[in-house]
Amino acid sequence: MSRFKHNQQLRKTVSNVDGFIPTTNGLDSDVRKKFRQNYSPGRDLSAVDTVSQRQEGFDESGGITATPTLGSSPARDRRTSGFDLHLDDDEPKKRFRIFGRKKSQKKKRSPLRRVARGFGIFSLVLVIGAGSILGYGYLKTRQIFRGNGEGAAGLERDVDPSKLNGEGDGRVNILLLGKGGPGHEAPDLTDTILLASIDPIQKEAALLSVPRDTYVQDENGYSTKINATYSNAKQRKLAELGTSDAELQAGEDAGLKAVKEIVSDMLGVPIHYYVMVDFTAFKEAIDTVGGVTIDVKEPLYDSTMAWLNGGSALLADEGLQTFDGNRALMYARSRHGSARGDFDRTERQREVILALQQKVLSLGTFSNPYKVVELMNALGNNVRTDLNGIGELKRLYEIMQEIPSDRFVSVGLADPPNILVTTDFIDNQSVVVPSAGLYQYDDIRSYVRNTLKDAFLRKENARVTILNGTSTAGLATAREKELKSYGYNIVAIDNAPTSDYTQTKLIDVSNGANPYTASYLEKRLSLTKSTEAIVGLPTNDTTDFVIILGSDEASKTTSN
Repeated sequence: MSRFKHNQQLRKTVSNVDGFIPTTNGLDSDVRKKFRQNYSPGRDLSAVDTVSQRQEGFDESGGITATPTLGSSPARDRRTSGFDLHLDDDEPKKRFRIFGRKKSQKKKRSPLRRVARGFGIFSLVLVIGAGSILGYGYLKTRQIFRGNGEGAAGLERDVDPSKLNGEGDGRVNILLLGKGGPGHEAPDLTDTILLASIDPIQKEAALLSVPRDTYVQDENGYSTKINATYSNAKQRKLAELGTSDAELQAGEDAGLKAVKEIVSDMLGVPIHYYVMVDFTAFKEAIDTVGGVTIDVKEPLYDSTMAWLNGGSALLADEGLQTFDGNRALMYARSRHGSARGDFDRTERQREVILALQQKVLSLGTFSNPYKVVELMNALGNNVRTDLNGIGELKRLYEIMQEIPSDRFVSVGLADPPNILVTTDFIDNQSVVVPSAGLYQYDDIRSYVRNTLKDAFLRKENARVTILNGTSTAGLATAREKELKSYGYNIVAIDNAPTSDYTQTKLIDVSNGANPYTASYLEKRLSLTKSTEAIVGLPTNDTTDFVIILGSDEASKTTSN
């Protein structure tokens, strides 16, 4: 054991930040030669037997052993940086100084230079760390963000009215799709379909669910359940193209375009973006934020999912509880454990998504770059969106942070008292159809548009009067019904002072006080507003806009 004792004299060795400079004092030429061979810059240390095949500082065969002196023991910590060289005990102990200067010769730095050097090192570490995060984030964002969304003007601050395509564009509407993913039966069926709708003006948000069994017609006129829309369109596209990576991408694009269009048509609102996740992403996102807290209204039993729950049919007991990703997924997927089947299932899905959203906001996730990386790592290969990068996502996050938790609402199409859909049996399968009849979506559209009212229509709440300027009865009533379905504030309908109007007119009597409503009406009526004074029309005491319907309106009604 004597060979492993530290040479007490070597504890006086001093360091030099300029590098390793062995001196010749007391060290014979053979030892110096051996040191230079083994520790010369650029040498492959894996070839050095004394380093690669022994623990540091232990030379079982005798000879020279180089031992790092930093952090190995309190005694060693008192020494400066360097290496101890130990010779066999039966050889004369020879001293060697790693660095060229003696302690008395050590160059002193000014306090300012020491601070500058320390700050430089700190900055370098910070840049390397940030670069690693940003570089990793860039690669992950390329996987996640496809960047081909139409974009939502509602994300902008001080939105120019001309940028809004029409009623509904004042909100930010995001279609949330959940599918099984690889390894699951029917991996491309989107069994979760939710619309997240955000009002950035009134600071409110809503989550509306679409039953997966809703019976719809696709773009080719084929009837199908809405959860198969994405899969069917994708497979049709791949049958035309092939299965290369680029063609798979085109197939996914076709599927996502098809489901966005069908949901938008059914609900009557624009859809600006989609986010599609699979079961893996869903579970891992919840686990990454430490689970979600759900207030379960009544016990949920589902024997068909007991095999996923350790053999127990009880998926969730009554009361407030925290779910990890696996339990949250079971809770959201179960459809046989409650009286209303798929309708209750969609309500539970909204509960889980809202709980996840609240957890992400409460953690300040986007202010913590490491948490962002964790989430990206969890989602990167299992999520896809057409949001245009981190910038839009961060803006969404900022808006969501400004919305109080009590202003997030959950909306269903079969929630009393608004029963807008019902079950039916078509083509030997259980389906969901509008209560008004198969493919009859007018009532659904009006309900959704008014529940998720355009942010700027709601803010201005401009008064609109509709006058029939023709001899054709019912024109004003028909236009009133249409505009009310979009959330306009119709205060009166009547006949115009005369019935000889050939062209419809839009008159702004508010003197430009409602620019967003004016822009929406101009686009809907395909005309430009005027401010002309007409005898017998309502004034700004009772209304803000007057629409006088002309015979061109009558021809539109006839053609429809």
